[in-house]
Amino acid sequence: MKKYHVYGLGAALVDTEIQVSDAFLQANNVEKGLMTLVDQSRRDELVAAIGGDCSAYNRACGGSGANTAIAASCFGGNVFYSCRVATDNNGDFFLEDMNNAGVETRGLRDEGITGKCLVLITPDAERSMNTFLGASETVSVVDLDKEALQNSQYLYIEGYQVTSDCGRAAAVEARKHAEAHGVKTALSLSDPSMVKFFRPGMEEMIGDGVDLIFANEEEALHWGETRDLNEAIESLKKIAKTFTITLGARGALVYDGTEVLKVEAAKVKAIDTNGAGDMFAGAFLYGITAGYSFQQAGDLASAAAGAVVSGYGPRLKCEQHLVIRDTVLGQQKTAVNC
Repeated sequence: MKKYHVYGLGAALVDTEIQVSDAFLQANNVEKGLMTLVDQSRRDELVAAIGGDCSAYNRACGGSGANTAIAASCFGGNVFYSCRVATDNNGDFFLEDMNNAGVETRGLRDEGITGKCLVLITPDAERSMNTFLGASETVSVVDLDKEALQNSQYLYIEGYQVTSDCGRAAAVEARKHAEAHGVKTALSLSDPSMVKFFRPGMEEMIGDGVDLIFANEEEALHWGETRDLNEAIESLKKIAKTFTITLGARGALVYDGTEVLKVEAAKVKAIDTNGAGDMFAGAFLYGITAGYSFQQAGDLASAAAGAVVSGYGPRLKCEQHLVIRDTVLGQQKTAVNC
């Protein structure tokens, strides 16, 4: 038996969510619905445009991979996460938040600034992320805990690692180490811009293929270089033994290696889509590592993602995971990790 269900590798960011108008995005040249990497001066410019004081808004430890790790943990999985933070207040906050969620971390401290993300939410529930990577940009092979990795069922790589040379190298080394020790590999395509602008690096991270790919519809279409979803599905089959494609309000598709299964969407009103894909991945990873079928894991992931988009923020309260899990999977447990 492996000690960990999931070993994650990704960024360590402190998220600040702010509601804005479409006019604000246009006036400040923010690309709607995408993740855009920004430097400190650009972040300061956006903060000034918002009003100059983001301390009044809620913050939470985040980053795509961190959100997924927290979800998998809160559903009941044992999770390890490798990342890097700075020796500052946000770094302390991030590591404490992860610990409270039951996620073991190897968060090496850096003499810089902990990564931060301004998540701008428009009235249509779309999120536009402006990410200052900070210390996360320096994640490298030294951040890997290979003993924990080889003692895991799945390695989960956040696709955003492709933007950093050392982060990409860490992802490649993690995949190779996982393959050498019989650990299954999973990777998220993360964002259409990652596929569009960093494809060679993404291909390097994927290597000869991974066990599981997470993608949304746009990411899948970009990967297949097509506007036909069926063609995109065939393209994903060439790089992954299994995969999921989230379709927003139309649910999701799950390929279990034999057939493409349809997962129905949760009947909810979307308020904030930030974190939906991360939650889907975390719930799905929990499901398949806990012994459930791809269909069951997909149903759980869809319900969890629906709960996330029906409120603000990329995460759920711990007790919400338990209710969703028991409702969808029929489990009767009294506690979760977080």
